Amino acid sequence: MALLWLVGLVLLGLALWRSCVLPAAAALTLAGGAALVGAFIAWERRARHPMIPLGLFRSRGFSTANAVTFCQYAAVIGSLFLIAQFLQTSLGSSPLQAGIRTLPWTGTLMLAAPIAGGLADRIGNRPFMVLALALQAIGLAWMAAIAAPDVSYTWFALALVVNGVGASMVFPAVLNTAVGSVPPQEIGVASGTNGAFREVGGVFGVAILAVVFAQLGGFASPQAFADGFGPAMWVGAALPALGIVAALLSPKRQRSATETNAEVVTATEPFGRCGGRRLDEATA
Repeated sequence: MALLWLVGLVLLGLALWRSCVLPAAAALTLAGGAALVGAFIAWERRARHPMIPLGLFRSRGFSTANAVTFCQYAAVIGSLFLIAQFLQTSLGSSPLQAGIRTLPWTGTLMLAAPIAGGLADRIGNRPFMVLALALQAIGLAWMAAIAAPDVSYTWFALALVVNGVGASMVFPAVLNTAVGSVPPQEIGVASGTNGAFREVGGVFGVAILAVVFAQLGGFASPQAFADGFGPAMWVGAALPALGIVAALLSPKRQRSATETNAEVVTATEPFGRCGGRRLDEATA
């Protein structure tokens, strides 16, 4: 059944890719992908031991966390797919130089994400997700506004930093929300499902932004690429903005990471007890 889910999502993403050049084929591919995903959902609803218990989506926190993840990762992967090419095609960087010039974005993952995890527990996941998604949207909109072959890399790097800090801050808060909204015994499934939405979001982000770019730009010249890159980044900025809507719908309070870990220990504690005593006490 996992194959239905995988093939269905691949077909949906492929349909978006082909929509600008083969509309009829894209429509058939889209219909096929939707049918396979629908078959997967129908099977999961009837299965005694489903791979993804659909009842988890009745939790507002779990559903909104996955919606945020989808929008945020669609923006991350879709924008990075074009940013590296913009640095080479419009700004004249070599592939190695383009990789080095994206470090202001990737460096924030190492610096901001660890700090963000602790702050999210103190401030709360919902306001933290809203702030982070807003920063991500601002960074992408900034890149869209300045996209041109003669843009200063300094300004472009500052936009990368703002975008990267926002994206890095989302990760711990959204995962806390996802796993803090389900029973302790379902935490592994919740985390895996959130990871699946992350990957699916990335696929759709690349497809959506590539379609926008293909309609309005091209590789004929640095200016032609910039003409498509700017509108694609505006669409990319709209994705975390949609994520903000989902984040605002999330519950005000979920279990923190510390509380979640404590509940996991409590849930598994019977395996560590013997006759009403702790196992280490019983064997002492």
